[in-house]
Amino acid sequence: MSDFPTHPPETDLYLPDPTDGTSWDPMTICTHCSIVSVPDAAISIFVYLRVLPAYGMSQGGLSIFQGLDNPANDGGVAYVDYRETMPWPTVGERRFDTANGLGIEFVEPGRVLRVTYTSPDGATSLDVTQTAVTPLLARGHIIPGEDEDGDASLSPGGSEQFMHNVGELVLHGERHVIDSHDCRDRSWRQVRSEAANAAGAPPVCWTPMHFGDDLTFNQVSIEHARTNPWWTGLFEVPDEHPTHHFAWARVDGAMRRVTRVDRDVHEYHPTLLIPTRQTVEAEDETGRTYRFEGEALAAAAVPAWSNATLRQFLYRWTDADTGRTAANSGQEIWLDNRYAPHAARRAAAAVEA
Repeated sequence: MSDFPTHPPETDLYLPDPTDGTSWDPMTICTHCSIVSVPDAAISIFVYLRVLPAYGMSQGGLSIFQGLDNPANDGGVAYVDYRETMPWPTVGERRFDTANGLGIEFVEPGRVLRVTYTSPDGATSLDVTQTAVTPLLARGHIIPGEDEDGDASLSPGGSEQFMHNVGELVLHGERHVIDSHDCRDRSWRQVRSEAANAAGAPPVCWTPMHFGDDLTFNQVSIEHARTNPWWTGLFEVPDEHPTHHFAWARVDGAMRRVTRVDRDVHEYHPTLLIPTRQTVEAEDETGRTYRFEGEALAAAAVPAWSNATLRQFLYRWTDADTGRTAANSGQEIWLDNRYAPHAARRAAAAVEA
């Protein structure tokens, strides 16, 4: 099996000092992302913190959405408190706190963190402890082309880890018990351009899945051109080009590199324009093949990046080999602003047909 790279636990605590005199590229970022779900209520929570050391500022917060009947604008979710402009987070020994009340506490760096938030009116709150079920895996980048813009001398990096979420969500006064599995990730010293169409790539879909201690699967990919995706006619991607740029499986405690991913979308949301039913087929370095059938339980547009469109979702996945199911959150990101009107035309044509 692969000697899959990991990061030391202390990378969880890294935030640059914006006052130390370092000359930063204006687009350098560090991020923390935690995703939490309540599958029985079709609820997903997107927690995001982004800091920009060149400006000594931060942005972030959380978005909570439920079900599939959500409009295609960032504010159309059950609850959102995401602020574009905030001062640098308050940094404690093992804790970051933002101006809008989001707290990220690293109870045990690299393994356990606690995320807390309470709305100004007290009617919505989150208190969840996330405990790792996979190692703190290393990844270079998550956005296509990001690796080309970075400054290698700054040692940019990123990590990804599947977590067991236990806690409580109170949404407009209604209490929900949290007991689920979702991913968290982070990036540091990455140069992530906000120029229009900087990546020039088809929509990228992230589909983490956790079926149990014996099988966890994760991939980031575009749809294969031969499946006639909605981006056909807008982007040129050779058939032989790999569709994924980061993928792995954890089988019976051992990490495996995924060598092939094929995603085939069968159904799109009529207004959010993202997959609501799809198949993921993959093969790992040992030759084992996988087939997962997924159906969306919840989806929404959430704020995060001004030059990109982010769609978060909660999916129920079925492992075709065993029939087991898993409910996990993920996302699709559109990195080229030409895609939205193009997809809308495809959606209209499908209705007319």
